[in-house]
Amino acid sequence: MKSKIVYILLFAMGFGGAVNAQLNNYKYIIVPKKFEDFKYINQYQTSTLTKYFFEENGFEAVYDDALPEDLANKRCLGLVADVIDVSSMFTTKIYISLKDCNNVEIFRSVKGVSKIKAYDESYREALQRAFVSFSGMNYEYEPMEEEDVKEETVTVSFKDDVKSVENEPKEHVLEQKATTEEQVYKSVEPKTSTIVKAAETKTLITPVLTGLLYAQPTENGYQLVDSTPKVVLKLEETSMEDVFMTDFEGNNAVVFKKDGKWVLEYSENGTKVQKELNIKF
Repeated sequence: MKSKIVYILLFAMGFGGAVNAQLNNYKYIIVPKKFEDFKYINQYQTSTLTKYFFEENGFEAVYDDALPEDLANKRCLGLVADVIDVSSMFTTKIYISLKDCNNVEIFRSVKGVSKIKAYDESYREALQRAFVSFSGMNYEYEPMEEEDVKEETVTVSFKDDVKSVENEPKEHVLEQKATTEEQVYKSVEPKTSTIVKAAETKTLITPVLTGLLYAQPTENGYQLVDSTPKVVLKLEETSMEDVFMTDFEGNNAVVFKKDGKWVLEYSENGTKVQKELNIKF
């Protein structure tokens, strides 16, 4: 049974298997300020939003011109992010791809889709939906070998960096210095930025959503019904075992199996919420 959406593609070996496919083995996510499929630097805020969403999911994201000392000396500590644009005339469609230092694709997200007409809002929504792939990963850096890491404070010069996702579109005029040592991006926009720092992301675990839910097969997965019977959730299959996509109260969500229990996870006002589900297949 094939889903309507093309889901996560993992190269080399399966997720949680070979070392090269373990996102936990990589310390940084390197975010280019211009992706290959886009004409301009940070077009539609693709770079700033990508960095923001990675950080929201627990990753340490840096711009490609502001690498920490340990990453500059050892590029294989990081994965390079790419926003792959496969949009059609009326629909924005993107994937998030991660490649290692040998340019081998390690991970590809679900397809993020939006039909909003305004480009800034459409790409923001599509990126947010693609990043559902990283929800529930509980990423935590695990070095493959002992490393002497020198701590330092890195100042990223990309002004008006996204700290929260707002509906108001923003246009910036960017100024680039020519020398490598002074590669900075300066906003000359006269209006004061309204972007605020996002609150620290926390995971809130709440009680069971309902009582016993019965899983009924559908074309693309399952639908969960209660004893009424009433359809509570519709689950769409992914290429990963025991991982489903769904929509809960207007939020993009994921249902997955953890420690023998089914969990519904979604983001609400910057806080990750988990609800335990009692599902009978």
